[in-house]
Amino acid sequence: MTAPLKYLQHYPAHLQDKIRQLQAQGQLGDYISQRYPILHSVQTDKALYQYSNDIRQAFLRNAPLLDKVHYDNRLSLDHHALGLNTAISRVQGTKLKAKKEIRIASFFKSSPADFLRMIVVHELAHLKERQHDKAFYQLCLHMEPNYHQLEFDCRVYLLWKSSGADLGGI
Repeated sequence: MTAPLKYLQHYPAHLQDKIRQLQAQGQLGDYISQRYPILHSVQTDKALYQYSNDIRQAFLRNAPLLDKVHYDNRLSLDHHALGLNTAISRVQGTKLKAKKEIRIASFFKSSPADFLRMIVVHELAHLKERQHDKAFYQLCLHMEPNYHQLEFDCRVYLLWKSSGADLGGI
């Protein structure tokens, strides 16, 4: 029996075998670049905040406003942290205020556009649903109907990039 693939260990063996075969043939990059040829242009924290807020406004109008959204160099792919959603409580005078923040790994500054959208959708869903349960994934699918395929392909992308692959066009 072969060891599970990093980032894909929770997927069925037949899917892992297909990806393992592409990896052995050196075709993971081709798989990704053919399916996701368009890179995003969201390069600054300000642009990322606007991008995230536009999605929130379109799908989660009753969700709390975002106080901060930014790329974070400290988020590590080794810990499977693609993004984080935090509610930081701060004392302001006599009130306790919860600041809603989303941090996205800086790694995704040069990723396909669909992967950034999937990660932002995932983090926005945590504004309404804290746990990764059925309601959470239904909300993700509401905001991004292709969510599950994007998540799988993003994991393939991470596997490819973690193997030291050159970005080329991606």
